[in-house]
Amino acid sequence: MAMSSLTDHCVDATFGNPVLFGADILSLQADLVTGYSNYIPEGYIFSQPSVFVRNATFCNVTVSYTHPGYNDKVTVESWLPVEGYNGRLQAVGGGGWSPGRGTISYWGMAGAIYYGYATVTTDSGVTELGAPDSWALASPGNLNWAGLSNFGYVSLNDEAVIAKSLVESFYGEAPSYAYWNGCSQGGRQGMALAQQYPNAYDGILSAAPAINWSPFVMSTIWPAFYMNHTGQYPQACELDYITSLAIEACDELDGVKDGLIAEPEQCLRHFNATEHVGKKFVCSTNSAEVQLTAGAADVATAIWTGPTSLNGEFMWYGFDIGSSLSTIAPTSCTDTGDCFASGQLSIATWWRNFVDMDPESNRTSISWEEFDILFKHLKRAFDSTFETSERDLSSFRDAGGKLINFHGLADQSIPVWNTLSYYREVASYLGGVDDFYQYYRVPGLAHCAGGAGGQPIALFDQLRLWVENGTAPSHSPVTIKLPDNTTRVEIICPYPSKAVFGRPCTNLTSTSCWSCEL
Repeated sequence: MAMSSLTDHCVDATFGNPVLFGADILSLQADLVTGYSNYIPEGYIFSQPSVFVRNATFCNVTVSYTHPGYNDKVTVESWLPVEGYNGRLQAVGGGGWSPGRGTISYWGMAGAIYYGYATVTTDSGVTELGAPDSWALASPGNLNWAGLSNFGYVSLNDEAVIAKSLVESFYGEAPSYAYWNGCSQGGRQGMALAQQYPNAYDGILSAAPAINWSPFVMSTIWPAFYMNHTGQYPQACELDYITSLAIEACDELDGVKDGLIAEPEQCLRHFNATEHVGKKFVCSTNSAEVQLTAGAADVATAIWTGPTSLNGEFMWYGFDIGSSLSTIAPTSCTDTGDCFASGQLSIATWWRNFVDMDPESNRTSISWEEFDILFKHLKRAFDSTFETSERDLSSFRDAGGKLINFHGLADQSIPVWNTLSYYREVASYLGGVDDFYQYYRVPGLAHCAGGAGGQPIALFDQLRLWVENGTAPSHSPVTIKLPDNTTRVEIICPYPSKAVFGRPCTNLTSTSCWSCEL
């Protein structure tokens, strides 16, 4: 259809009322957007390069609906490019407590229309982004089960159904292929779709996914809890110093000196923070020379080890040794020298909404026994809503779907083992996954983006080739920042293979120096 025809086609009547089983459409509004421009830096759309959208024209179609009997209202927003449409749909995920229709998803949508995709996002019925205080409770003492289910999985399939309907109405045919692209919460959403709705998308790019929701939450609040429990509040510069010592000690465990830890498990066996207690260094906070304290080494070790129950049993994995400890375990001190764990506010949020279920609750400090109680309450709330740990992906595989995970080995928000353990479980259960599922570990990459590690900006296009041409990626290029601020091209490999540097090799701008080996 010509551009002028599509422009005229961007009216409510074009779309009618999309049919969505189990839901009633409340409203549909189509608005033509012209002159849209936006610069999206590298990393903001995770698995694709930076883009500069200039003067784009698209039809913004916003649909609101309800599931009768649940008193909810969910809104789906789709952008349909008027020119350059490539015949495909790319849905984008949210981040943190935002399921979509927020800054992160709009960055992704801008990138999608730049490449010619129709694109879509959903608010999952959550209109106020941030902590769940505004929606987690239906009333004091009662969880909002409809809201949790919408956010967790129900609205995700609704979104796919509505988006495909809008695409067909606007362009005259359904999308030839449909893709999901997201990180963090968006990564979890992608995994929920692969597990629960195997026909919703042909290809899913799920980065740093927040799967295993309840135990992962315990890993995130563990640093603040542990510091409160032990009364140890190390300075940020101490924790940064420990991280730098670990990187120095473990950088070359993979045979390459690049300022990154590529073998975190081996590094944990190799490096002991306690052995460095008493070392002097210049604190970046106040430029004073200080000594590394035993408390800082103990907190760092606890973060790497991960949370345990009161009786010492494993609860979940800790953060990788190359992650920013000062970000994971922030502390603040008053003028009188009294210190506290900044992350204790997160403990208050979880306890308020999912244990006390009382908007007036403000428990910032809990005992170890209560730490265990919190875990039980989170599992009760999320096992049937947010958890995305189903290992049987055979339906997605049999539907022809392709799935790629990547996770930065310096992720300061979600433990890397959260993804690795899941991948291993799926591979073991299905007896192998090479024909439809790949997982990449990215040395030095922080949560979704950032850090010294390279951004895997080629992975989304590689996923598309895998879906449409059957060409599975053999590796993916990344450009890392070396300690001397120069750059070098490296590769990441589908797990369990590892990137190996070929010697001698002097062309550091080419992936030809590297190979993937088991």
